[in-house]
Amino acid sequence: MSLPKLIVILGPTACGKSGLGITLAQRYHGEVVSADSRQVYRGLDLGTGKVTAEEMAGVPHHLLDVVDPGEQYSVARFQSEAYAAIDGILARGNLPFLVGGTGLYVRSVTEGYVFHEAPPDPVLRARLEALPIEDLRQALTDAGVELDADCYHNRPRLVRLMEKHLNGEDPHAERELAPRYDVLTLGVSYPRETVCRRIDDRLVARLNAGMVEEVAGLRSAGVSDEFLEGLGLEYRHILRYLTGAIPDEAALIDELGRAIKRFAKRQVSWFKKDRDVHWLNMEADPAAEASQLIEAFLALS
Repeated sequence: MSLPKLIVILGPTACGKSGLGITLAQRYHGEVVSADSRQVYRGLDLGTGKVTAEEMAGVPHHLLDVVDPGEQYSVARFQSEAYAAIDGILARGNLPFLVGGTGLYVRSVTEGYVFHEAPPDPVLRARLEALPIEDLRQALTDAGVELDADCYHNRPRLVRLMEKHLNGEDPHAERELAPRYDVLTLGVSYPRETVCRRIDDRLVARLNAGMVEEVAGLRSAGVSDEFLEGLGLEYRHILRYLTGAIPDEAALIDELGRAIKRFAKRQVSWFKKDRDVHWLNMEADPAAEASQLIEAFLALS
């Protein structure tokens, strides 16, 4: 029996995944499932590039705004909720589109990771949580543990990986696979110079739209500085701007812009490991190119 069809759109930040996903979902009677580790949080809107209701253009979106800031959200929980969303879309006779830049979230669904989560060790976890995040990253790298781009600033995930490693578990024991879908993966990207320019333009636009005020509002609502710091990128750097560690807006734009570009480069490296990605020419007509691939894919039994 053939597996149900799933379209995936992935790629680095600022390359148009969300817009392309909406365009294609409109064309193929689809619904979008977000695969973004920060967009699951309510109130993290400008800083994550979350699509607005107007931008959705009537296309249903899933796994946006599902937890409050500060609540832990694991890849295993994402996979379970993504499966439920995708299966619901299929049951309605629509085509599911999994769209996002969090590589581990995407792979957990497309490859069908089977999770074997041992109970956490509270004593070991407390010791690991006291370590600087740079030390956690370096220790995992030295141990040969593969880190996706989003792990770099995700302290809970780094702590959990190190906890499993020190307990003699395989940090990627979930890599036992049980695929549930027949997947077509479309990649969006631009030449490095174009990506950098798009990042710069988007950053200024988001700051003008109130991204600093968004972070200040989260703090006023009781979201901890530790949580914001752990989110990395926009939230980390704006927090440091608000607390005076970054002296002015010019320095904020410079430091944050460089951090986002480094992150985009790590994302590209992660996604390029997947040989099954059809990389679209984003400087031509990506929607038309994607449509040809989708129609050929859907025609397969």
